Amino acid sequence: MTISHQRLDKFLSQKLNINRKAIKLLLAQKKVLVDGLVVANVDDIVHKFSYIVYEGKVLQENKPIYIMLHKPVGIVSSTKRGNVNEQLRKEDPTILEEYETVIDILQHPKKHELHYAGRLDLNTSGLMLLTNDSRWSKKLSSPDYLVEKCYQVTLANQLTTDYIEAFAAGMYFKKENIITQPAKLTIISDYQAQVILTEGKYHQVKRMFGQFDNPVTQLHRQSIGQLILDEALTVGESRELTKEEVDNIFLSK
Repeated sequence: MTISHQRLDKFLSQKLNINRKAIKLLLAQKKVLVDGLVVANVDDIVHKFSYIVYEGKVLQENKPIYIMLHKPVGIVSSTKRGNVNEQLRKEDPTILEEYETVIDILQHPKKHELHYAGRLDLNTSGLMLLTNDSRWSKKLSSPDYLVEKCYQVTLANQLTTDYIEAFAAGMYFKKENIITQPAKLTIISDYQAQVILTEGKYHQVKRMFGQFDNPVTQLHRQSIGQLILDEALTVGESRELTKEEVDNIFLSK
């Protein structure tokens, strides 16, 4: 049994098959440890990754997993093959059911327990994160944290300095009736730019350049927060994040 978020007494009652009233006695006898500490409050909240022990017996031991993937072009950001046809095709009619997903190419024994933390379009490459920790992934996408996503963009037409001001001011998306958050655009060359966003609207980068009638020919995500795509990873390769990388991704630059 795994849990996402619930009271300690409810978890123990279900796991040990005893009445919740008996839980108070177990706690008073200091028989329950959560993350190595003796607990005495039935109202304490435990979650999926709480390490819970009763009389030396491990009741729950789930390890959080955080993976960095160098996503190739032509791979769908979906965790289940069936979802390609059911969900993603509604967003992009060019997606076919036979396309491989990020889970198909991932080399990890528990890959089917993971979800992605911020998708990339079919024809976008670069840094993609997968995890089984929903609290972490929700935090990454929360507007409260304004985690920056950095993209390298190649355009069909030449850039001008007009783009810089327009991206910084935000752009109106008629479909959602919103104005995008300010974005930072840096011109690298006549046809290449770096774009930093703090949100992830549907096809946002392509649609922002689309307002200049300038098609994006290549799009690559280089970083999320403090986490930069590992140069040692070739396209399609992945690795687990270090604890420092997991903790520091939200730090300001």
